Parts: sequence; C-alpha cells; structure tokens
Amino acid sequence: MEDRILGLHHITAIAGNAKRTLEFYTKILGLRLVKKTVNFDDPGTYHFYFGDEKGTPGSVLTFFPWEGMRRGHIGTGMATEIGYSVPLDSLDFWTKRFKQYNVTHDSTREMFDEQYVSFSDPDGLKIKLITSLTPDERQPWQTSEVNAGVATRGFHSVTLTLRNVAPTAKILTDILGYKLLKQEGNQYRFITDAIDNAAIVDIIEAPGLAHGLNAAGTNHHVAFRVKDDNILMNYREKIESFGLNITPKIDRDYFFSLYFREPGGVLFELATDNPGFTRDEPLNELGTHLKLPKQYEASRKEIEKVLPVLA
Repeated sequence: MEDRILGLHHITAIAGNAKRTLEFYTKILGLRLVKKTVNFDDPGTYHFYFGDEKGTPGSVLTFFPWEGMRRGHIGTGMATEIGYSVPLDSLDFWTKRFKQYNVTHDSTREMFDEQYVSFSDPDGLKIKLITSLTPDERQPWQTSEVNAGVATRGFHSVTLTLRNVAPTAKILTDILGYKLLKQEGNQYRFITDAIDNAAIVDIIEAPGLAHGLNAAGTNHHVAFRVKDDNILMNYREKIESFGLNITPKIDRDYFFSLYFREPGGVLFELATDNPGFTRDEPLNELGTHLKLPKQYEASRKEIEKVLPVLA
C-alpha cells in the first residue's frame, strides 16, 4: 500500500495579512503553527504551516500571506473548498464559536450523507467542518478553548471546481489511484482506499462558471502524499508518460515535491512524508522559531527587518 498515493499531504492557500491569518487559525480554529518560514521565491513573505501536533501529512494547511493582496474569487480551474474532519456532535460548538468571533458561516447542511458547516476565513477562503461517516482516530491538537472532543482531526477532503469533470477524473483514477464513489447532482466524490483519512477529492462540474482569480482567499495548490523519494520519482515517470509537464524534484526542506497542472487547470503537487517538520526544530518547539531555507540564512537580519510584525 505504501507505494500508492496516500491521500492529501497538504493544501496551500493565499492570504492578505500575516498577523490576521496566524491569529485566526491558531486561536479561533485551534490549529498548531508547526512551521514559520518564508516563501522560497519571495523571502520577504512568510510561509506558515498549520496542522496537528507533528504536522502530520493530511493535516497541514499552509499559507503565503502577501500583505495587502487583493481578494481573489473562486471559479473553475481551482480548488475551491477545504474540508476538515471533526467529531460527531461538534458542529453546535463550532456554530456557537463562529457566532462568538463573528466568523461568516452557514447553517448545518448535508452532502453525501455527511453533515457539515461551511465558513470563511478573514480573506474569504472557503472551509467546511465535516462530521465524517468514516471513523477518524487521528489525534488532534487542542487548545484551552478547543478541546479534543471538538477539535479538527485533519483534512477530510478538498473540492475542485471544473468546467469538465472527465479529464481530471482520468488523472485521479488512472494515475493517482482514486475511484468514483458517488455522485449527487453536479458534484462527484472520488476516494482512495490507500489511507483511512484525508482520502477524498470532490469535484463540482460547472461548465458555465468563469475561471477563478488566484489571489487572497483562494487556494494556490493541492498536494498529494507519497511515502518517500523513490515513490515520488516513480510517479514522475508515470505523469510524464501521460503527456503532462511536470517539474524536477524540488527540496522544500520538510518534504520533496513535484508539481504539475492537471487538465482542468488546478496545480497539483506530490509531496513526501520525509524528512518532516522536526528536522530543524524539536517537537515541543515547532513553529516557535523563524526557520529559513539555507540559501537565505546569510540574509537573516535583512529578511527579519522586512517581514511583517506578528506580535
């Protein structure tokens, strides 16, 4: 099973304010900041990683918070909603919490026989809290306000919005090992049995919808999980032989990555479990230090001066 795609690894989104994003995800949503670093291509911008205690693949939501960036809008050719798994009977807690903190949210609804509450972060990023039909035994990160009985367990799913489901479905099934589980209206659910959780990709087919604008409040890319470098490179050959352009292997410090754009326009990444977030910080100190890619370490003082103040 380990030579397969193991569901979702991480999802990366764009924000418009670093401090606001940090406070929302750690204080209101109750996630752990597992890594505070900078954008590989723009070291004057933070790169935040939020997740469970260890930053386990399948729990990690990352952000590029470009200060003052205008809001994007969702549309076709992008991932449009992130689904987190939460315990049964926790949705009342979250609804009250969202009201307390003036978080834009909807009432409880149901899709694919699962109840969920949708909400938006301060930039308008769409997220669902879903009471999964599949038992979720993952250990959550908990805070003084969000205890283990209600805390998020990690990803449940990601939703892609596309003009045509068929070409992307072929990538999911023929390359990534997913299968179509069910369909409700124009929404299709794909799942892999290689992993118990973070195993679902939903596709909304919307042929008449305009393309989205990738800016603050939208998702940048979706990363799928593989065990190690060898499996990663095996998938590179498979994707290339399928006629898709794919990058060389890239060292992202905490995992190794490949990137390709699937036919519907969504940027996909494959990312490894190794080496993980404790490679440069002990577990009890994750997210407490500014960690820089080695090529920027000599410029640390200059970078620290231009990064936004978080306190």
